[in-house]
Amino acid sequence: MRARPGPGRLADARRILCEALELTSDPVQVSYLDRPPADVPARTTNAPSVCTFFADGRRRSFYADAPAHDDCEIGAFVYGRPAEGALGARLQKTIGWMEQIGYLAPGEAASIPRLRSAPAYAAYGPLGSIDAPPSVVLLFAAPKSLMWVVEAHRRAWPTAPLPPLLGRPMCAVVPTVVNDAPLAVSVGCAGSRVYTGMSDHELVVAIRGDALEPFVRALETVRPANAEVTGENVRRKQAARRTARR
Repeated sequence: MRARPGPGRLADARRILCEALELTSDPVQVSYLDRPPADVPARTTNAPSVCTFFADGRRRSFYADAPAHDDCEIGAFVYGRPAEGALGARLQKTIGWMEQIGYLAPGEAASIPRLRSAPAYAAYGPLGSIDAPPSVVLLFAAPKSLMWVVEAHRRAWPTAPLPPLLGRPMCAVVPTVVNDAPLAVSVGCAGSRVYTGMSDHELVVAIRGDALEPFVRALETVRPANAEVTGENVRRKQAARRTARR
């Protein structure tokens, strides 16, 4: 049986991720649950998008039930909610409009990743703030950090393909790792950049919960090694400049 990571270990992982990847906000823990989590407040306000939950989870812990995701018809579809009734009608209307204006290609929506079934509850919060194993960990990261992310991925899973790179919708990065890959990257989408307040210099990295520990271990090796290599190359560049001035 896989050991359940405790809050202390998750807090350590949060610290390592923030330092090694130079994050400006906490990693977000997303935990899918069958019942409301203890000692975590319910969200009492609606959200215009599922990715709003991701953004708010950088600052505080809360949980929401499955219907609370329905205000965002595409996000609810990605969450695994059945595309039927009023939600299904809204989804088809939005997809039709996006195809009409050229945002989506005809038939593209059918290939959007989604959870195989909608969890009864989802808890969101800074990594380690929820007493439950993370299903997914989300990082709002600068493009530069992808260098270290990819190297740590290669070290942790040397025979695996490189992490998938996704576009719209940003929330689809979650089922991509839950259903398949240990790690994936999203460049975001027009909606997510409005709702989450992501800067022009951020993208999203998603790590499957059971892949977090091997990824963090690899990162602890990769990051200091990169610092050594960077220092050596700085010295070489400075030496080349001195030689060129002679």
